[in-house]
Amino acid sequence: MTKTLLAVLAHPDDESFGLGGTLALYASRGYDVYYVCATRGEAGTVDAEHLMGFKDTAEMRTNELMRAGKELGLKEIFFLGYRDSGMPGMEDNKHPDAQINAPIDEVAGRVVKYIRDLKPEVVLTFDPIGGYKHPDHIHIHKATVLAFEKAGDASFHPEAGSAFKPQALYFQVFPKGLLRAAVRLMPLFGKDPTKFGRNGDINIKELAEVTFPIHVRLNVASAAEAKRKASECHASQGGMQMRRGLMGFVTRLFGENEDYMQAYPPVTEGIRRKTDLFEGI
Repeated sequence: MTKTLLAVLAHPDDESFGLGGTLALYASRGYDVYYVCATRGEAGTVDAEHLMGFKDTAEMRTNELMRAGKELGLKEIFFLGYRDSGMPGMEDNKHPDAQINAPIDEVAGRVVKYIRDLKPEVVLTFDPIGGYKHPDHIHIHKATVLAFEKAGDASFHPEAGSAFKPQALYFQVFPKGLLRAAVRLMPLFGKDPTKFGRNGDINIKELAEVTFPIHVRLNVASAAEAKRKASECHASQGGMQMRRGLMGFVTRLFGENEDYMQAYPPVTEGIRRKTDLFEGI
């Protein structure tokens, strides 16, 4: 019987830049791999050249995601129907449809529908700080955790389908050694580690100080090419550069791995680090 992996994240490109190697790896092994995306990336900064032929940013970024999904081998992509909230302080935060303005219980109700419909053994989402403290990332993390915990409870959003309990929940985490190396190396390349990213709104130095345990380290070298191609589909978000330049160099220096914290089942102290999200399933 085919096993199923479900990733629940916030925006088009999250599936490629962060854990694209993982999704492509399991898809290549014949697993059913699905992506539930909370928004269509409406608040993303986009150069005019990328919008040619599209009515707006959401349509363009959705197109990028659908092409990336094919490169990763995703079986299907679903949208929760919220609007990108943007980074803290942006006008997009105030939009009534912004994801962060929806109650966690409501978002969890939408997520739990896909958990019950798709019946994944394993669910993936962001770590508690959303990787780099994006409000939507943190919000969908909380909603996914609640949905996972309640998916087997028939009284939780009964309209979302029959109860079903997945076997494992993992949070994608960034290895802090890689981030600390980036903090040291960036000034040598004329870059400020406190102003990383397309809009200079990601503080890598601050993120490197927040640590989470790594319970699973996946070697995704065999899926690196698929991840590269998927990332390049997100050209409007700098996809061409994600595997090049400084961060590409740091990634190659530390190896083609993607790391996860095991949220469920509970981890006992002294557990050995795993190399497969489906170990024991």
